[in-house]
Amino acid sequence: MISFGNQLIIFFLLIMNISAGTSWAWHDKTHIAIAKAADYEHWYNAAGADITKIKAGPLEEKNHFFDNDKNIVVTDTLALDQSDRYNNPNDLEGHLYGAIISSIREYRNAKNAGKYAEYHMAFAVHYIGDLSQPLHNITHDSFNKSHHAINDGIVENEVMDKIEEIQRYMYEIKLNPNHFEEDLAHEIARIANISRLLGLKLKSENRNMTPTEAYLQLGHSASLLKAVLIGMAQSHH
Repeated sequence: MISFGNQLIIFFLLIMNISAGTSWAWHDKTHIAIAKAADYEHWYNAAGADITKIKAGPLEEKNHFFDNDKNIVVTDTLALDQSDRYNNPNDLEGHLYGAIISSIREYRNAKNAGKYAEYHMAFAVHYIGDLSQPLHNITHDSFNKSHHAINDGIVENEVMDKIEEIQRYMYEIKLNPNHFEEDLAHEIARIANISRLLGLKLKSENRNMTPTEAYLQLGHSASLLKAVLIGMAQSHH
């Protein structure tokens, strides 16, 4: 019979193994702050996609990152191509960019069918938040693993009191309703490359983000989310 002490050791080893294969994300308050900065009515749902990982596991976690091993430039085509891999647990490199496109596509389809569509948007809101996390856009190597958790929470303790600091770095993004997905893919690629380059900078300097860098990144996500919300409102008028 395994002793209680050994049972604890086995339990913690299992937890460590699960965590090693899991992609982190901005912590809950940071995701919620992005949603609030963009005036998302259902901001309280913004952390839901991470909560889903507890039960959905690999089915959900691959939607949160792109393990860019070859350090390729992210293109509009790459983002659109990834949309076919949404919710695919076998896509080990991840497909964050396609997950944004597909979750919004599912929102639009559900809305057009007269169904309650808001949960699809809640996932999209979370993925758009993940887009600006630099370490979700570079290879998941030893630097990434050792620095990921602290960068996810770099402004977590203060961000709910500093929504205006995110808004300070927001800017206008326009998504034409006549070619919405193409424009969306273009903006996803643009922000992904900004985030990727910052991730590489952090790695080369072996450091974490500064709060200022974090708020600048959150401003990118909030700006894109604001544009998506405006685009969805216009398409249903």
